[in-house]
Amino acid sequence: MKMTAHEYLTANGMEPEKLDPSVYAPLMAAEMKEGLEKENCLPPMIPTFLRFAGDVPKNKPVVVIDAGGTNFRTGLLTFTDKGYTVDHLQKRKMPGIGTPATWEEFISLVADSIQPLLAEADDIGFCFSYNAEITPEIDGRVVKIDKEVIITGCEGHLVAADLIAELEKRGVHGKHAVILNDTAAVLLGGTASIDKTSYSSFIGQVSGTGTNTCCLVSDEAIAKIGLTGTRKQIVNCESGTCTTMPRGRFDKELDEHSAAPGEKFFEKLTAGVYQGELCRLILNAAADDGILSAYTAENVRKLVKPDSSVIDAWSIGENLAEFCDNDDDRTFLQEISKALFERSARCMCTNLLAISILTDSGKEAEHPVCVCAEGSLVQKSHCYHPMLEQFLDLYGAKKLGRHVKLVIGNESTLPGAGAAALLNK
Repeated sequence: MKMTAHEYLTANGMEPEKLDPSVYAPLMAAEMKEGLEKENCLPPMIPTFLRFAGDVPKNKPVVVIDAGGTNFRTGLLTFTDKGYTVDHLQKRKMPGIGTPATWEEFISLVADSIQPLLAEADDIGFCFSYNAEITPEIDGRVVKIDKEVIITGCEGHLVAADLIAELEKRGVHGKHAVILNDTAAVLLGGTASIDKTSYSSFIGQVSGTGTNTCCLVSDEAIAKIGLTGTRKQIVNCESGTCTTMPRGRFDKELDEHSAAPGEKFFEKLTAGVYQGELCRLILNAAADDGILSAYTAENVRKLVKPDSSVIDAWSIGENLAEFCDNDDDRTFLQEISKALFERSARCMCTNLLAISILTDSGKEAEHPVCVCAEGSLVQKSHCYHPMLEQFLDLYGAKKLGRHVKLVIGNESTLPGAGAAALLNK
C-alpha cells in the first residue's frame, strides 16, 4: 500500500504538527529579546525610532511615497473622519527594473514626482521597502537595493537627507521626511483609523511573497541603543531571519539550492515565494519514490517554479483533474499542498504569539493584541487565513493565555507612510 501524504511528510520531518506554537513561541520570544539587547543577533530586531502614540492629525495633507519591489507610487494623502483620501496618485514602474538607474537618477525622479505636491504639504512619508539602516532621525541609510531592482551607487546614502537636499537645490525649502519599511507602514496604516484603546498592543504582519513582522517596544527594552524610559517605538523584527523553528528534509534542500543558502530560514518556511518550490521538491521526491503514477510523475517533473497560487488551488482540490490520472494522486497532491499552508500558518502563529510574550500583551480577551496583516497569503489564500485564526485561538488563547486578533488590511503602505510622517515631527 502506498504511503499517504501525511505519512510521507512525517517520514521526511515535514509534518505540520511538528511545528507547535505553544512550544516554540516562548523560544522565539527569547530569541527576539536577545536581538533587542545585542547587535549581530537573529532576528536583528531593528529600531525604527518611529513613535506610535497619539491620533493622526485630520485634514492635514501629507506627501506619500511607496518604493516597492515592482511599483513606485506617489500621492497627496489626507486623513479624514471617514478614513483617508489620496489625490494626484501616480503609479509607475520602479526605477532600476529592466534598465539600471543611478542613485542620483532615482532621487531626481522622486523629487520630480513629488515637487508639484509640496505646495500643499510640508511633510513627506517615504515607504522604502529595501534594506536600510534606520537612523535616530528616522532616515534610512541604504545597505542594499535588491528584488531585481538595480540602482547603482546607492550604498551608504541617506534617503531622506538626499531627497531634501535635491528639493532644496530646486528652491523647495522647509520640508520634513521620514523613512520606514513596508511592515511598519502596514502597522501604522492599519491602525490610523481604529479605536486603539480596544487593544493592549499592536503588531504589523506581512504574509505574502515575503514574511515579516514589527511590534511596539519600550525604549528601555532596546538595550543595544542605550535609550531609557517607557516610551514605545516600532521595532522591525525582520522575523524571516528567526532560527527557532525545526526544519525537515525538503526545507533544507530548498535552502541549499536557494539564492541565499543559510539565510532567512523562517522566511523559507513561511513565505509565498517559497511554497510552490517546496511543493515541487516534495512531489519530485515522491515521484522518484514511486508513490505517484507514471502519468502524474511526468507532470510533476515538468513543473517549473510553481507559485503559491498554484498550490493554493490544489489545496482545495482545484486544477487536479487533468494533472493526475487517479484519485489517490489527486488526494496526495491536495494534502501536500494544504499541509504546506498549515506549516506556514503555524509558523506565523508562533511569531505572533512570541511577540505577545515578548511585549507581555494580549493577556485579556477584552484587550487582545491587534495584528494589522497584509500580503497575498493572508488576503488571498483559501487556507492560510482561516488556519492562522484557528491556531491563534487554539495555541494562543487556550494554551498560552494570549489573545490575538487579526485585522486584514488592503494597501496600507500609503496611509502608513502618511501616518509616520504626521506622528513623527
